[in-house]
Amino acid sequence: MSEHSTPGSPMVGSHRAEPAEDPTDLVTQIAAALPAWLPTQRWFGGKDREITAVRPLAATEIPAGDDALLLHLVVEVEQGDRSEPYQLLIGHRDDQVPDVPASASIPLADGPAVYEASGDADLTCHLLDLIAAHATVDGVEFAPEPGAELESGLRGHPISTEQSNTSIVYGGQYILKLFRKLTPGTNKDLVLHRALREVASDHIADPLGSISGELAGEAVTFGMLQRFMPDAADGWVMATTSVRDFMADTSGLPPGELGGDFSGEAYRLGKAVADVHADLAQALGTRDADTAELADTVDAMLERLERVVGEVPELADHADPLVEAFRAVADVPPPVTVQSVHGDLHLGQVLRTLQGWLLLDFEGEPAASVVERASLRSPLRDVAGMLRSFDYAAQQLLVGQPDEEGQADRAAAWAEHNRAAFCDGYAKESGHDPRDQDVLLRAFELDKAVYEVAYEHANRPDWLLVPMASIRRLTTEGS
Repeated sequence: MSEHSTPGSPMVGSHRAEPAEDPTDLVTQIAAALPAWLPTQRWFGGKDREITAVRPLAATEIPAGDDALLLHLVVEVEQGDRSEPYQLLIGHRDDQVPDVPASASIPLADGPAVYEASGDADLTCHLLDLIAAHATVDGVEFAPEPGAELESGLRGHPISTEQSNTSIVYGGQYILKLFRKLTPGTNKDLVLHRALREVASDHIADPLGSISGELAGEAVTFGMLQRFMPDAADGWVMATTSVRDFMADTSGLPPGELGGDFSGEAYRLGKAVADVHADLAQALGTRDADTAELADTVDAMLERLERVVGEVPELADHADPLVEAFRAVADVPPPVTVQSVHGDLHLGQVLRTLQGWLLLDFEGEPAASVVERASLRSPLRDVAGMLRSFDYAAQQLLVGQPDEEGQADRAAAWAEHNRAAFCDGYAKESGHDPRDQDVLLRAFELDKAVYEVAYEHANRPDWLLVPMASIRRLTTEGS
């Protein structure tokens, strides 16, 4: 495929539409408006703190025709002692107001009508075209993966289910994920998808292209293009549909004896996760963690607990059994195998196709540091994440509802039934039952629940009951 480059200044590329006399001034105006606008966006991860400053780091105009502006903008968002880079697509069209949500509009104090452009199909179509052409625009590289033959000229529309990123689907064939909060280096999601493709994993959608560049002198991944699975079913939707059917039934039968039982799918999902772990081990290797690493793991869990107790005082009532569970990890006998893992596995990160389960989004936890995401971990971290997700699926119907007698018990029964099926499937495929490593698995699940407490406290206070109920159950079971 051919490669070409569009020249332009380091800050803003060649200018076509004329929304302002000085493109750099337009970027300054946009940055000034972002402290009020960013917290209204679902993908913005800093809703827990006030924005103290927004500084432009890079702006590149993407070729989009003579009557339109598509600006790829990277800004540094400062929130007290925390500064993080975010990626935006800014749009402006001379001829008409595009059909995008009102929340996409970015009001400027004195400037043209601009908006977040991920929902503008007339502009985002150019991103796919540039990847297909292997183009470079002012240092931003749009590249197909080796051997990928891409169809250009397709219109795209964003999907609405994501939180920390934005994905655009093109013609039911491709899906382009734009990483909103940027991290230095090649994004882990792209790294692991490439590794899994090399070993012919059956449980991923193959990577087809990427958008990359540099930020502060380091490589950065802006986006990843994959095959889109139009007929796939969302794991979270499947599980919660099963929960609703079970909770609505008045027969009193256990979950395994009713129609809509999810345990068969949970079993197959457990096998798929074990298969992906084996593929990652083959592609990228494994090693045994030493006692110092286990001690560091304990310290990290204790530090998280201390921080979250400071933010959510009601967690303090469970601090002693949590500390005990975390400290027990230091006494786990070797070997403890670590490897590359998914890092943020839950039912919303899996799709059911006719061929089987696919795993998505290998970035790791949105709030985790770059070092944490890149570090090798026990595969039990992913198992624990999925077990937590079964609890969430079961208890989500209880959020904001009256405390009806028996409903919490029925939700717990559904969760336990499917948690067991998932572990059975994982054990069948891997040859190792994760429940046999009960000390590690319990600690990892509790650590994930503490993470969830902090997240729900900052973002969805009504949902705080879900991880808190799990912590009460897990600490009681272990006493």
